[in-house]
Amino acid sequence: MAMTAAVKTERSPWIILLVLCLGFFMILLDLTIVNVGIPSIIASLRAGLDEILWVLNAYILVYAVLLITAGRLGDMYGPKNLFLIGLVVFTGASIACSLAQNPGQLIAARAVQGAGGAILTPQTLTILTNIFAPNRRGAAFGVWGAVAGVASVTGPTLGGFLVTNFNWQAIFWVNVPVGIVTLVLGVWLLPDIRFGRKLNMDPVGVVLATASLFALTFGLIEGQRYHWGPIAETATFDTAGGHWGLISIPGLFVASALFFGLFLLWQRGQAQPLVPFSLFRDRNFAIGNAIAAIVSFGMLGLFLPLSIFLQSVLGFTALKAGLTFAPMSLTSMVVAPFSGRATDRFGGKYILMGGLTLFALGMGLVIWTASLNADALTFTLPFIAAGLGLGCTFAPMTTVTMRRVDPRLAGAASGVLNTIRQLGGVIGSAIVGAILQNRLASELVSQAQAQSVDLPAPFRSQFVTGIAQAASGPPQAAAQVHQVAHQVFGTAYLNAMRPALAVPIGLMILGALLTGLIVRRKHFAQAAPQAAPAAV
Repeated sequence: MAMTAAVKTERSPWIILLVLCLGFFMILLDLTIVNVGIPSIIASLRAGLDEILWVLNAYILVYAVLLITAGRLGDMYGPKNLFLIGLVVFTGASIACSLAQNPGQLIAARAVQGAGGAILTPQTLTILTNIFAPNRRGAAFGVWGAVAGVASVTGPTLGGFLVTNFNWQAIFWVNVPVGIVTLVLGVWLLPDIRFGRKLNMDPVGVVLATASLFALTFGLIEGQRYHWGPIAETATFDTAGGHWGLISIPGLFVASALFFGLFLLWQRGQAQPLVPFSLFRDRNFAIGNAIAAIVSFGMLGLFLPLSIFLQSVLGFTALKAGLTFAPMSLTSMVVAPFSGRATDRFGGKYILMGGLTLFALGMGLVIWTASLNADALTFTLPFIAAGLGLGCTFAPMTTVTMRRVDPRLAGAASGVLNTIRQLGGVIGSAIVGAILQNRLASELVSQAQAQSVDLPAPFRSQFVTGIAQAASGPPQAAAQVHQVAHQVFGTAYLNAMRPALAVPIGLMILGALLTGLIVRRKHFAQAAPQAAPAAV
């Protein structure tokens, strides 16, 4: 795949990068910032558990499902226009979230927020790919990657500060001035890139891709809630020792696979496919997407259980828990631009391999040092090591994936990359959460038996039975157990967390090994350039 020349713009590409990063940071921040406001939202809106889960999941679901379609829209109507539309939708939805009077209104506004985020996100990489020359994209992707990494771990810190000092509405109002400033700067500074070719929307492809992604994402998000079984009792049956149904989580996964198969068949016959699978002929693009999924799997699979450990087991406030993660985010933010420049100069293969290995090592040290007596300083050095790894991951990963992409296909490529990255995170949360829940149920009983030795004999069996019933009960049972038997819950959670988090750490090591398949190309700039898209 030949390289293309960069679009010449009146503004410095680094100024344009700043504008893109402001919008991108705001979008990714909302994936995590709302978590710490949940208790206040429950109290204020009198929301039930199911409703509050959908305050979180509505955003993730819509965001993941629409990324590929938004990439095509950017190719059709210009990435600048879609970036600005996404900003308007997201900022308006943030105002609606702040003004919500009941859970239903908040869930609806969160879904619209997810749509705005999905419209905006693919355009950032499309514009970057077009305005930076191939031999300078590593540094640009380093800054972009630093924003992605920092946003993922800044949410709990900023959210904790806002909720503690103001109220839960503040976590949405904070988006409004940022959105307005970014919109004004975007209208003024962003280049209007045109690709000079006519595209169609491919409505059949959009429907099939959306249906497949919706079924998969919904199943992963809701699987644990329905115990990976029937969603409704319609057409249910018992066989092979299990309770099954037509409308079930496994049924959603089957439907997703069928829709995806139909999507592949449909795309093969299209002159302008929604997803140009020719992109995957480039080995580095294929490997880069796999690694992006692994990194997101690792980050979300690791951070959520650790956040629960810091707050529910160690008793940290939301703000203190967020600040405990701060050394990792700050280190990543500082290192990422340097790793990007090093990627431009030396290639990204071995930098990425070292970054993934160091991130896995740092998180392994976090698990090893975790104890019921730990404080924030206990995790400082391990989180710094993990931050060094993250800082050496995002820039080379994005550069390896996108560097050989024809800028005219950058919208589609960006949509695919961000979709796979988001799905990796959803899968990581689902798998690690399921392992953690199963291990916790077992550990609670064993720890209850161990701790009950000191109780009077008549009360031992009642204590163990109560803990066992709480373990198999609804999610809020963990909080009840924490109140009445903190030692039992804390020890059980720590013992359950370690094997659960070993899964994403092992996967990160596998990702480091996978980088060995990356093809090193030292002389990108010497390839014959194609005509660049025009900036109008």
